Amino acid sequence: MFNRHPYIFIISLLLLTFIARGVNAEETLAWQDCLKEAAKNHPDLIAAQEQVKQSVASKTITASTLFPQVSADLSASTAKTTSGEGDNKTKSTSDSYSYGANASQLLFDGFQTVNNVNAAKENIKASQQNYRFTSTEVRLRLRTAFVNLLRAQELIYVVEDIIKIRKGDYELITLRYKSGLEHKGALLDAEAKLAEADFELAQARRDVELAQRQLTKEMGRSEFEPIFVKADFTVADSARKKPDFEALVKNNPSLQQIIAQKNAAGFSLKSTYGSFSPTLTGQAGIDKSNAHWLPENNQWNAGLTLSMPIFEGGLRLAQVSQARALLNQLLANERSTKDGIIVNLELTWTNLQDAVETVGVQYKTMIAAEERSKIAEAEFSTGFITYDNWTIIQDNLVSAKKNYLNAQANALLAEASWIQAKGETLEYEE
Repeated sequence: MFNRHPYIFIISLLLLTFIARGVNAEETLAWQDCLKEAAKNHPDLIAAQEQVKQSVASKTITASTLFPQVSADLSASTAKTTSGEGDNKTKSTSDSYSYGANASQLLFDGFQTVNNVNAAKENIKASQQNYRFTSTEVRLRLRTAFVNLLRAQELIYVVEDIIKIRKGDYELITLRYKSGLEHKGALLDAEAKLAEADFELAQARRDVELAQRQLTKEMGRSEFEPIFVKADFTVADSARKKPDFEALVKNNPSLQQIIAQKNAAGFSLKSTYGSFSPTLTGQAGIDKSNAHWLPENNQWNAGLTLSMPIFEGGLRLAQVSQARALLNQLLANERSTKDGIIVNLELTWTNLQDAVETVGVQYKTMIAAEERSKIAEAEFSTGFITYDNWTIIQDNLVSAKKNYLNAQANALLAEASWIQAKGETLEYEE
């Protein structure tokens, strides 16, 4: 049949291949894949980048006052007039044409504009540090979502293993109950624990989908698709040796942002003081006008304008007071921010050390629980221990498996918090 209809065979083969790919088309991402996608698509980063562009444009707008301001004008008009009465009425038309150019140049304003430009430069630095801070926040949320999905995926395997344990327990208790060696309470308890394990498996599968949605959001994707992640539970940045927190704080974007804002406020205060000085501006212009086109009558002008405030109801004094208060506020904020960052650095470092050591403890606890479970099962089968003692040992094994997984995930989350506390951005790939 295939020889008679070769095209049908080829089309059928292609369709089967496409269907097979569709069934198994599960996207699996590594941590670096998530980092790259979030750096490109996350809306918070895009918004922070646009804020940087606004600051750059604002600086250009402020600096434009330092350059000559040139304008050109062109006008043409026609006027009709009527004079006299009755048959003596006369009408006349007059045309007027003119064009010209005018220029002005700020010569001196008490260094107000220069200081405003310097303040604008510092505002650019502040917005750039805000972008860095946003990147650290996005990285923390992205890493948290990644670890939560990794834990949820692994939890399914752990719970499936627990179900095997609970099924074995239930089958053993059922045999002993039927033979009269165990009471009904033990059978019902084993049945309830098996039902609890089945529920935990269904719950774990729901948690996987929730974690997938969280990771999709933090990667900046606009549409949800089931994704899976691949990684181990190794903590790369454990920082076992206590670091110099005073040195680490210097590069923190939160501190750098407040420093830039403080510097900008300092230049703004200088600019406000400059408003008390006179302002000197030079002007020049040239015009041509006539009743006919092209105009030929030349007119030019050049001059200087000096202006100085005399009395404004205390306006400038209040502006100086306001600018000085803002600078003092930011000085206090700088100190508070620095102290808070140092405390947070030591806190997150301490939590990381505790979390890493907890992993080792929980691993040993799990190994011990597995060994005790094997021994207890043999002893219970031969009647050396009671059901109550045996079930406690089995419950400890189940708890140990869960606790070990949670300890591994918590260590990764503690590492993510430590990295964020140091001020590392999405470019930090550990």
